[in-house]
Amino acid sequence: MDWKALFGFASLPKPEFIKMYEKSLERKIPGSKPVSELGFLVLDTETTGLDTKRDHVLSYGAVQVNHNRIRVSTSRELYLRPKKRNREAIKVHGLVGERPFVSREQLIRSFLDDAQQKILVGHHVGFDLAMMERVGRSFGFRKVKNPALDTYDLAVRLDKGKFYDPRAVVSRDYSLDQLCDRFGIAADDRHTAAGDAFLTAQLLVKLLKIADKKGIRTYGDLMG
Repeated sequence: MDWKALFGFASLPKPEFIKMYEKSLERKIPGSKPVSELGFLVLDTETTGLDTKRDHVLSYGAVQVNHNRIRVSTSRELYLRPKKRNREAIKVHGLVGERPFVSREQLIRSFLDDAQQKILVGHHVGFDLAMMERVGRSFGFRKVKNPALDTYDLAVRLDKGKFYDPRAVVSRDYSLDQLCDRFGIAADDRHTAAGDAFLTAQLLVKLLKIADKKGIRTYGDLMG
């Protein structure tokens, strides 16, 4: 007996846009591909808090980096109507009154379209990906399957080597604000999804230049 079906827990058919996303990832990136030829999607989410199981996405921002150049024309920022008003989140993000709002389906469709055949990049990117999975869960989306690169980890690795001890890292020295200050990146439009994605994209380009000088020149080198 199919107990899941009996109690209404059977999996819903995947929408076509999720199938298209998953199909786009069937072609793997060769380890020998030069970093200069890779395509990145740099993203950020602004949320009601830091609990990936209870908090909600307020906005999604992203911009593409191709051939080590930021493609400003690809920048986007989408807003979800908050399910509840979190006063502390509103103080930081300032999102009350922003228009237009999009539906959760529009948001996850846009993200998956942006993500096709891209390496996903963010500062503490695991959090942002977990929050996007939360948005897509009700549409049958379970897991972001792209390769992911964290600018926090990359910055520490470039400073301390591939096999650094995380316990020896002073995490505040590698915050987005501190790294932007170190590399002379003006922290404009901070704490908005599009603004933080653009800052992170600038940081990525600078880190990739340093990586190249250290002999990290292929996809395999970068992700290994």
